[in-house]
Amino acid sequence: MTFEIDKLKKRLIYRSQYRGTKEMDKLIGTFVKQNINILNNHELLDLEKFLEIDDDVLYKFYNGEINEIDIGKNKIITLFKNYTYK
Repeated sequence: MTFEIDKLKKRLIYRSQYRGTKEMDKLIGTFVKQNINILNNHELLDLEKFLEIDDDVLYKFYNGEINEIDIGKNKIITLFKNYTYK
């Protein structure tokens, strides 16, 4: 089981760092790296859904241009909304 979780985490980290735009690679990549080890199995699956969302939508959500994302309210959305990129 741990092996499967480690594999999933590696895949999610990779996906977060290769989004298509350099800005989103950095924003989403650092967000995922900072938070991935505090997430339980269910939240990791929510993160996987989150990473499927288009960069433009995530960027607008992060900057407050839109208030909701189609995957509903969950820990990932809350963490991302409160995340400060450094």
